[in-house]
Amino acid sequence: MKTIVLALLFALVWSSDLPAQTPFYEGKTIRIVVGVPAGDLYDLWARIIANHMPKHIPGNPNIIVQNMPGAGTMIAANYVYNVAKPDGLTLGIFLPSLYFEQLLGRKEVQFDWAKFNWIGSPVRVERQMYMRADAPYKTIEDIRKASVPPKCGATGTGSPEYFIPKLMEETLGTTFAMVTGYPGGQEIDLAVERGEIQCRAFTIEAFFGREPFHTWRKKGFVRNIVQTGHKRDPRLADVPTVHELMDQYKTPESGRRLATVILATGSLGRPMVANPGIPAERTKILREAFAKTMGDPEFLAEVKKRKYELDPVTGEELQALATEVATQPPEVIDRMKKLLGK
Repeated sequence: MKTIVLALLFALVWSSDLPAQTPFYEGKTIRIVVGVPAGDLYDLWARIIANHMPKHIPGNPNIIVQNMPGAGTMIAANYVYNVAKPDGLTLGIFLPSLYFEQLLGRKEVQFDWAKFNWIGSPVRVERQMYMRADAPYKTIEDIRKASVPPKCGATGTGSPEYFIPKLMEETLGTTFAMVTGYPGGQEIDLAVERGEIQCRAFTIEAFFGREPFHTWRKKGFVRNIVQTGHKRDPRLADVPTVHELMDQYKTPESGRRLATVILATGSLGRPMVANPGIPAERTKILREAFAKTMGDPEFLAEVKKRKYELDPVTGEELQALATEVATQPPEVIDRMKKLLGK
């Protein structure tokens, strides 16, 4: 009996001298792969988060941002899903509407939307469409009656710049001439300034969050034509919603169901994901660190200084929503194919 007791005591003493287990992330670097050019609001959010999230991760790793623009952020999504090692050291930020491309069966899609590990989003977003003020399209009715449709810019068919105008065509009877292939939103805005195109649809958050839109609003360079929320944003109190316009133009129920699926992207916000296959405990660490960052006083001060909106969505919420939207019945997919020209 004495021998057993002595052995146990020796084991306890020996184990107490062992160094604490080193956190996985100590001394490592996490990359956030962003599917838009530097300076776009998705990129700016990534950099703010990268500045504050490390201290909430055990081991305090470095976090860097790598821009990988192209194909409406699909290049970045394919990279994170297939090329990056599933070790929890690569994160991604893409357009929340990329699941459209998966539903439509595009051969370029090399990911399964629901299988990403969803980390969180700093904001939920609704969208608006601006139009050059000197363009002859003052209202939706003007666009409906126009013999020459307005030209709107977009990065790709899975981007809000593209699917918002196309949804309006399906539900409101408008017509737009879509010009795709821009690397990012800044290039679209420059094209508007040059007069190559007249309109762009994107988030209300970005429109009120940065230049050139502060200056544009002061100079009256653009007007807002429509917004996507169920309720009007107080800053766009005179701008009708898609839902109001569907009531006005008596959009059939099938069109309203399509609008529900398309506009669900707003709830995904500006999502951050990790690739599939990473250890579950690392997903948990990253989600908890993201959530803590959203309440970090220094992070909140920077967001306030930049005048950004903040309405965080947890990784668990995003995971459930991503799973839900990634599966749609054939009739909805057929309408989406028509909407997106597939």
